[in-house]
Amino acid sequence: MQREVMTVWNRCLNVIREIVPEQSFNTWFEPIVPLRLNGHVLTIQVPSEFFYEWLEENFVHALRKALDTAIGRDGQLEYSIIVDKGNEQNRPLTVNVPTTKTPQTAKPDNVNPDILKSPFQLKDLDSLSLDSYLNPTYTFDNYVEGDCNRLARQAGYAVAERPGVTSFNPLMIHGGVGLGKTHLVQAIGNYIKNKSQNKFVLYVTSEKFTNQFLNAIRTDSIRDFTAFYMQVDVLVIDDVQFLQKKEKTQEIFFHIFNHLHQSGKQIIMTSDRAPRALDGLEDRLLSRFKWGLSADLQTPDLETRIAIIQKKLQAEGIYIDNTVIEYLAHSVNTNVRELEGVIVSLIAQASLNRRDIDLELAKQTLRNIVVDSEREVTIDSVQETVADFFNVTIADLKAKSRKRELVYPRQVAMYLAKEKTDLSLKSIGYHFGGRDHSTVIHAIQTISDLVSKNAETRASIEKLKAQFK
Repeated sequence: MQREVMTVWNRCLNVIREIVPEQSFNTWFEPIVPLRLNGHVLTIQVPSEFFYEWLEENFVHALRKALDTAIGRDGQLEYSIIVDKGNEQNRPLTVNVPTTKTPQTAKPDNVNPDILKSPFQLKDLDSLSLDSYLNPTYTFDNYVEGDCNRLARQAGYAVAERPGVTSFNPLMIHGGVGLGKTHLVQAIGNYIKNKSQNKFVLYVTSEKFTNQFLNAIRTDSIRDFTAFYMQVDVLVIDDVQFLQKKEKTQEIFFHIFNHLHQSGKQIIMTSDRAPRALDGLEDRLLSRFKWGLSADLQTPDLETRIAIIQKKLQAEGIYIDNTVIEYLAHSVNTNVRELEGVIVSLIAQASLNRRDIDLELAKQTLRNIVVDSEREVTIDSVQETVADFFNVTIADLKAKSRKRELVYPRQVAMYLAKEKTDLSLKSIGYHFGGRDHSTVIHAIQTISDLVSKNAETRASIEKLKAQFK
């Protein structure tokens, strides 16, 4: 009898395999166990009521066709649902239910895998679906490599080529805000998704993961939640630092992490700091974060900033003079996100005002973006303030003249630029007529000595500083 059941069920599977996507087949049909064949009634065992509901909701057409082929038009299906797995002393508790839907009342089940929604959506876990949640615009092609990110980018590319196979598992990318962590990990995910279409890649923020877990607790579907994540081939989880002090979420993530890692699946994470600095995470979780590779992203250097601007402009199909590009690269050195924001604003200003992008428009755009002048003093505002105070022009501050009446204001401006902005010595020198960084160091040292020894200089500097508040 058992042999006959297996034969009939294998015939059904052969039909179903031709109809549904491979990912769906592996997820929803491989776990099914054929129990018995009683006349024209085939009984199959499924692991949960939720599983049964999903089959009835989405695959009744495939099941009907399979029964027609394996048993005939009179074939019927009955589910044996495990409601309690039991233990060694007590047998599993099951409940039998006949099929409740007909092909006429059910949804079509030949669904494209790219748009097939997860059953968790039916239980208010709104973000779990077979959509990878990757932004297709994040690719390796538009990720600019520099000294600040070379290790992370090259490790990411190695993982993208051979997910789960390299020693970089897990791969942890860490760094400050706006340095390109999300871009890089999503570029890895997109590369894998496009190259290996049989692998399911999932991108999720740790905040989303936590909310899904809380919903699973509320709806009594933790087992289904865990089962879904354990089937992912490549898990990309963003901002793991937000798992700090969430003990239950860390526990479920620990089990999912272990299962994926032991199964040879790839895990990719981002954090705003290195694993050793992640206080509030369990030691057992932190130790696993250190199994693979941790690569940090630094603030981009001048050359990388120039390359980022050029890449962004090229993507927009816009040409601007190299003088403007260098000005922007020297003026914005905090992070990539802010730099790209300035470029977008600059393009918008040029379009709205119907004018070319020149140095004056770049300066004006930067002034408009700066909101908190106490926190974000620009090199331009320093030069303007100092020029007005000493009754000279900005051109005088940038000129090559060595006259005493110009050298002193210039040195004061350099001193204040170093104190009030985040610009490097090289960038400050650029804004003062392309002077060498050693000239800037000399100017800063000269004014520092005068401030400590000369009351008049000290008073002048205090007056100037007050104008920035």
